[in-house]
Order: sequence, then C-alpha cells, then structure tokens
Amino acid sequence: MLDDIFDYVEHIRERPAWQPIPDAVRDSLREPIPVRGTDLATVHGQFMCDVLPFATGNSHPGFMGWVHGGGNPVGMLADMLAAGLNANLGGRDHMPIEVERQVAHWVRELFGFPPAATGLFVTGTSMANLIGVLVARTAALGGHVRHKGVGAAGRRLVAYTSAAAHRCIAQAMDLCGLGVDALRVIPTNKRHQIDLAALADAIAADRRAGRVPFLVVGTAGTVDIGGIDDLAGLADLVGREELWFHVDGAYGALGMLAPDIAPRLAGIERADSLALDFHKWGQVPYDAGFILVRDGALHHNTFASPAAYLRRETRGLAAGSPWPCDFGPDLSRSFRALKTWFTLKTYGTERLGAMISRTCSLARYLRERIEAAPALELLAPVELNIVCFRYRSADADRVNSDIVADLHESGIVAPSTTVLDGQLAIRAAIVNHRTEQRDVDALVEATLAPGKAGSKSCAA
Repeated sequence: MLDDIFDYVEHIRERPAWQPIPDAVRDSLREPIPVRGTDLATVHGQFMCDVLPFATGNSHPGFMGWVHGGGNPVGMLADMLAAGLNANLGGRDHMPIEVERQVAHWVRELFGFPPAATGLFVTGTSMANLIGVLVARTAALGGHVRHKGVGAAGRRLVAYTSAAAHRCIAQAMDLCGLGVDALRVIPTNKRHQIDLAALADAIAADRRAGRVPFLVVGTAGTVDIGGIDDLAGLADLVGREELWFHVDGAYGALGMLAPDIAPRLAGIERADSLALDFHKWGQVPYDAGFILVRDGALHHNTFASPAAYLRRETRGLAAGSPWPCDFGPDLSRSFRALKTWFTLKTYGTERLGAMISRTCSLARYLRERIEAAPALELLAPVELNIVCFRYRSADADRVNSDIVADLHESGIVAPSTTVLDGQLAIRAAIVNHRTEQRDVDALVEATLAPGKAGSKSCAA
C-alpha cells in the first residue's frame, strides 16, 4: 500500500488531472454493509481501481481549479505515524499536544502575536472563522452569553466584511446565533479590497440606528482573485472604533513566509484573531486549519466547559491543563499538528516561502500569456497566484463554461469558474508546488483550442 501511494505521487504527472467516474465504478460502491471481512489485498485492489484514479486531482500539477494545496510526501508519512499513534488531542498530558503547542508557538512568531496568544488546529478556515466570530461575540457580550444567549443583552450586534469575502463568514454569523442579516457586506475597489470609507460610513450608520458594531473581518487572499485588504488601514479603523479585528487568511496569510509578499500583509500582526490553512499554500495534506487568538484568556473563556469526567489533575495523565478542548468545540481531535510539524521541520520556512513566491511568479507568467493572446481577455488584476480570464466570444459565458468542462474531461488541466462583474471567468489558482511553466502553457493552449471551436459553433 505504501509503495503504491508513493508510485502515485511520483508519477502523478502521467495521470489525468481529473477524469469522469464511469457509472460502473460508482455502482461498485453501492454494496450493503459487509458482514464478513474481506482480504486486505482485495480491498486495496478495489481502492487502486475504483478510488485512486478518480480523486479530485489536486495533487496533479495541472490542477488549478480551487485553492487546494498539493500535499507533500513528508506530510503523508507523518499522517501515517499519527494514525498509528491514534492519539486524541482533545486533552490530557502527552507529547502530541506539546507538538501542537510547538507549532502554535511558531505561528505566533511568524505573525508577530504576543506569547499569551493561543492557537488551535481545526479542520479548516471555515471552522477557524467560526471560532473567531464566537470569541468576538464573547468579547462584546461577556461570558454570560454562553448561558443566556445572544438575545438576553437586548442589543443587536452587527459585523462587517467585504463583498469579496468567503461565504463562511456569513455562515459563521448564522451558526453563532447572530444571523446572516447582521453581517454588513461592504463594497470593494477594483483590487477587491474592502472600501474603508464605506466601512466607516456603515459603522456610523449602525451606531445611529442603535445597533452595536462588534466585529470587522478582513481578508488576506480573497476567493475570487486573491486580493488582500488594506490590513493596516483596517487595523487603524477598527482600533478607533474599538471593535474586534479578525482576519480570514485562509491561504494568503502564509504569504508571510515569502519575503516578496510579506510586506503586503502589513497590519496582520495587529489582528485580534487570525484564521489560516496549512493545507493550502503550506502544502500540508488535508486537513490542517488553524486559529490564532491574541487574547488567550478570552479564547479559553469562550469554550472551556468543566465536567467531572474531564477533571484536571496536577499529576498523571489527567494533568497538562488547559487542554486543547478548552479552546474550541471539539473534544475528539486528530493529530493534525504532526504533519504540519514534519513539513515545517523538513522543508523550513525559507524553502516554503520560495515555493509560494514561485506560484505567484507563475500567475504573472500566465497573465503575460493571456495579454499576448488576442483571443483571451484578462478579467481581474493578478494580485497573488489567482488569474481570472476568459475566451472572447459573442456568447462568452456559455463558451467559457464549456471550455472549462472540456478542460476537465481532457485530463490536461483543471481550472474552475467564478463570476466577476456579471461575467463568467475561467479561474486558475496556482497553489500546487508541483505546477511548472509547462503546465501554464498547457492551460493556455488547451483553452484556445476548444474556445475557437466553441466560437465557430456559436457563430454558425
């Protein structure tokens, strides 16, 4: 099994980036629950035939669809070790938790947070953003909100983020009981940065109406084009307004590892909380999200729930308080920190930063190829490693949608789509460390071929 998965990774370029799943393969997994066991080799054989060839494909250098990292073999092996240990990192006194605390220390160091800041591994930034909103809610309403609920204070809390923010911010407002309507969506400029003047006006309007602003969410790496808000400007504004400043840095925050990108993240060190994913630009295998909170005591008070069966001691296995479960909703937690620890220790921040810079360089190269091709049109600035463009056509939305589906089925490359100013765009997110210039060239060439065919059929 180990040899087979190493072969898969080593020869990933020889496989399709993605391929459709045949009906017969889908049907092979429509079997009743096994009553008697099956030989391991047989089960592995089914995996190799029916599962492995039809995966998402984000390990492939031609995968440019969504912001998915490519993983790495060191992290893969670390995940095997973690599974062998089978450690529950919810709590108690054992070394796997110290590994997580070590990574949390590195994250504090990377982002300039104080020693009292607390960090926690979670599934991904959607969960990390939810935790950030919950801590901000506690800061605004006090610890009694956990018992009396958000309605007891009789105050209508409102939060703010940009029109380019990820949908999980609205979802977090929903899940924490404040409601999606309590989130103000602020317009952006041409670089998809939040409009600071419009934000200030919205806060003032809510105050006049008797509502209580409590949270501003900035974005480091917007989902559509990779834009970075003016984080320093946001920090200044939020400081004046005395609000909680949370940054959704799902993938862009790790630009701090790259000397050429880090200056654009100035102000991130002033955030009250920060969400990010190591499984994106950090290339750690899924999943490895992270939440960092400046006020560790407030973070603890937002989640800690004493229980007799979780009694803390000063010695023995039940020592080591506070436990990770005191900083998030999960009591059962996998050893996500190990694959991140292995990745950082093995490759180092210098090499990881160089990789991040290279993906941005490839995006700029793709922009140049697009600008040099009369049949193609760039639809947004290239801020980091995401490029949005389309094939010019009288029926552009249909043609470009068909192009992307054709590209997927070709197995050559796998971009995605988004909509910018009402226009459907081909969106190429260059995140995988395996992606090279030849893969970018393949995307351009493969886009032009079906695009011309689509344009002709449209004209006919």
